[in-house]
Amino acid sequence: MGLQCGIVGLPNVGKSTLFNAITSSNLAAAANYPFCTIEPNTGVVAVPDARLGVLTSIAIPDKEVPATIEFVDIAGLVKGAASGEGLGNQFLSHIRDVDAILHVVRCFDDNNIIHVDGSVNPVRDIEIIDSELIFKDIETVDKKIDGAARKAKTGDAKAKAEVDLYERVRTHLGEGKLARTFETINDDEILWMRDMHLITRKPVMYIANTDEAGIQNGNDYIKLVQEIATKEKANVVAICAKIESELAELPSDERAAFLQELGMKEPGLNVIVRSAYDLLGLQTYFTVGKQEVRAWTVRKGAKGPEAAGVIHTDFEKGFIRAEVMKYDDFVRLKTEAAMRDAGLLRSEGRDYTVQDGDIMHFRFNV
Repeated sequence: MGLQCGIVGLPNVGKSTLFNAITSSNLAAAANYPFCTIEPNTGVVAVPDARLGVLTSIAIPDKEVPATIEFVDIAGLVKGAASGEGLGNQFLSHIRDVDAILHVVRCFDDNNIIHVDGSVNPVRDIEIIDSELIFKDIETVDKKIDGAARKAKTGDAKAKAEVDLYERVRTHLGEGKLARTFETINDDEILWMRDMHLITRKPVMYIANTDEAGIQNGNDYIKLVQEIATKEKANVVAICAKIESELAELPSDERAAFLQELGMKEPGLNVIVRSAYDLLGLQTYFTVGKQEVRAWTVRKGAKGPEAAGVIHTDFEKGFIRAEVMKYDDFVRLKTEAAMRDAGLLRSEGRDYTVQDGDIMHFRFNV
């Protein structure tokens, strides 16, 4: 679906190390000094889903294709970025282009790794990033107020309503509040808010980058991030980017033993990728055949035609019906014929709401 998660944070918090581990690459330079990353790096990552492997073992197709999500490593922001400090405006424009934000926060002590502000303080670090994003959003809202105010002078009633909304948003932001906590009151306001593409309206997940001890026992830094996230109704994933980087470099047959040694059930990166997928409001449906077993990405709440359109726009335009099987039933009965005989292969129309894990086959006519 082409959706992107932008990895943001202050310089030297582990963003590029995390990006390289997630994407199993060395695209992002990682070094012990600010602004190591200048241009954003992009990587496409498979969404971990054990169901795909199970379906492959049943169907034995020619190939297996996972769902994917795109990650963008954005250079570190500093205090004053919104007014041009560091390479602020350039970095902020990159954030504007992504669909969701993964905010990496340093939650470990290490005198050998420079902190841009001289000390480890997750609350301060989060406030710096939020403030810079808010300042940039205020610029956007001010421009909207100017444009709508000119229309309102002509007597345009809708423009007057727009001005009212923008001024309320401006006040909200001016109080240091994020746009995603602003409440709209009607459909017009929802549309105007969406059209502004405010950075602080994007969904956010906090990634608490800690050390090995923090992963195993937690620490006070992680607790502070969790407190902030709870107030914002955001998620927190605690990882050790250093461990994840080491794990990504190991041969696949050695990773299980490494995880067991650390007392981890799976790589933290798997949790991040799945959480990011959920953060974007996405879910998976499957197609199963001899040529391929594939996981497809569709938004939660999508109807049958929209899901068909993910495969090809012609499928959506000519949608007739979807033949749907539930994952658990298919795993138990193994074949489409057995599902049909058991009355568990259902024919669904245009109003069917796709469920996560559905196995679907579309009938269409163009």
